[in-house]
Amino acid sequence: MKNFTVTIPDNKENIFIEMMKSISFVQKIQASNDIDISEEQKEIVRNRIQRMEDNPESCLSWEDIERKIKL
Repeated sequence: MKNFTVTIPDNKENIFIEMMKSISFVQKIQASNDIDISEEQKEIVRNRIQRMEDNPESCLSWEDIERKIKL
């Protein structure tokens, strides 16, 4: 079994769904706005969060970042 992700304009959604329903071998039609994030990417974020929690003094606050950007 294969899964495909197809991007279509919002105004064509109903036409696309009706077309897919008319194809006998199409087994499931599911709209999704989900973004797949790999386990590797999740682990990178977890590690960064852990580093931040372990060393909060090494991080900048949002206010500090804004000040640096405005300079």
